[in-house]
Amino acid sequence: MSARWFYVVYRLGFAALVLAAMGTQIESLVGLDVFRPARFFSFYTIQSNLLAAFIFIYGAYHAVARDRTAPAIDMLRGGATAYMALTGIVFALLLQGLQEELQTHIAWVDFVLHKAMPVAVVVDWLIDPPDQRIEFRRALLWLAYPLAWLAYTLIRGEIADWYPYPFVDAATHGYDHVASSSVAIFAGFLVVIVMTWFVGNLLRRRQAAA
Repeated sequence: MSARWFYVVYRLGFAALVLAAMGTQIESLVGLDVFRPARFFSFYTIQSNLLAAFIFIYGAYHAVARDRTAPAIDMLRGGATAYMALTGIVFALLLQGLQEELQTHIAWVDFVLHKAMPVAVVVDWLIDPPDQRIEFRRALLWLAYPLAWLAYTLIRGEIADWYPYPFVDAATHGYDHVASSSVAIFAGFLVVIVMTWFVGNLLRRRQAAA
């Protein structure tokens, strides 16, 4: 199998796995009569996995077409890499054992969304680095989605009296706690962005030289 078709199979396979995992989880929640779409799709894990799955599908197409007139694929893949790395890191450090609250109580679904897909997306970035150099100021645009998610979560939480994660639960812990947690996670995410940007450009240069 050529490298190009390996990327196609790899990306489509993991994208299908994520969609199957979410479908299974939704079916389970519906069966328990606890499925609330607005809540389920408000989880950062769910959003980032969906985004990564669709970018993997687009990336599979790109691997076949190699459309050099569409440099946006590099920015999309870089963003997905940073977002999924954050998903895996935050789950490992802050959310272990909270699968019931996170609505990922099915063991294999939890494994796919919190462990396998974050690793798969990072590996994809490492083995197929960006085609073009990404400027750091453009990489900072990757901050937009997490900041938008945080704003949405706090506004919706105030209205609906529900928060997806303990570290953004202003009703229980207060805004001081949310602010300190958010600053710490933001700092960590900035490190993830820098690493994603730096490693991607480094591997691109090495690949071009080879």
